[in-house]
Amino acid sequence: PVQRTLFEVFREHNDKCARLSGTDMAPATVQRYGTSLKHTQDFVWETYHKKDILLDEVSRQFVEDYEFWLKTSKKCCHNTATKYLKNFKKIIRIALAKGWMKNDPFLEIRFSLDKVEPDFLEDSEIRKLISKEIDIPRLGQVRDIFVFCCFTGLAFSDIHGLGKEHIVEDSNGVRWIRKGRQKTKIMCNIPLMEVPLKILEKYSTNEYCRKHGVLFPVLCNQKMNAYLKELADICGIKKTLTTHLARHTFATTTTLAKGVPIETVSKMLGHTNIETTQIYARITNEKIRKDMEVLAGKLDAML
Repeated sequence: PVQRTLFEVFREHNDKCARLSGTDMAPATVQRYGTSLKHTQDFVWETYHKKDILLDEVSRQFVEDYEFWLKTSKKCCHNTATKYLKNFKKIIRIALAKGWMKNDPFLEIRFSLDKVEPDFLEDSEIRKLISKEIDIPRLGQVRDIFVFCCFTGLAFSDIHGLGKEHIVEDSNGVRWIRKGRQKTKIMCNIPLMEVPLKILEKYSTNEYCRKHGVLFPVLCNQKMNAYLKELADICGIKKTLTTHLARHTFATTTTLAKGVPIETVSKMLGHTNIETTQIYARITNEKIRKDMEVLAGKLDAML
């Protein structure tokens, strides 16, 4: 039988993913598999000086060396390196299932992610973003989309494909986002508050949006994150702004810290279980201050 090569199988897998992009697979996932292939190719070239290798040449040592290379040459943190290895493992699983490989190089290798406390913006930082006068159009657009996500909890893949058909009005005249999440297909029902409504209005006549049938002129995730770093500098925000930080901000500062029940937040975020939402159920400094003010009032009344 003809022996298959690693990158032949990897490319076939990625081609199938690309065809499923936007239907069964989030565009960001497709992009990550593309990056994963590129990293693996770079590793094989730098380590073995080969453009491709046979599947049976992928050993346990290969996997361990690849992890080390990701963490040193690519400077990936533990969790990022682990995600790339998981992508790579999927390709190996396909090869094993098809009988193209004899030995599983991932046998007895267990992946674990380090626990990361999701960062978020406080109310004062959101106000800085909203009130800042920005005269560079691309940064203004990125700011608007980021703020919109801070008040709706939409993930990047969901804001990317947001269209008129996802905005519905109820019998009380309240407008809602009603959209299945790209990642889980779970339906999100998010009432639109004043800030996101104003931002929607601002882009209602945007030429790009009209032409492409979307509500916002969303750039690719990499560009968005690069411009968000510029935005943080301009606004004097010390945190690393990313598209996903807006979702964390909605969960923490916009909703939970204001007393919105966790079940309601979980539903709006489109989480499959409430445990996922509990990551955000941390108390913000603002909430501590307000709770202590209430306590101080009660203590004063006693004296």
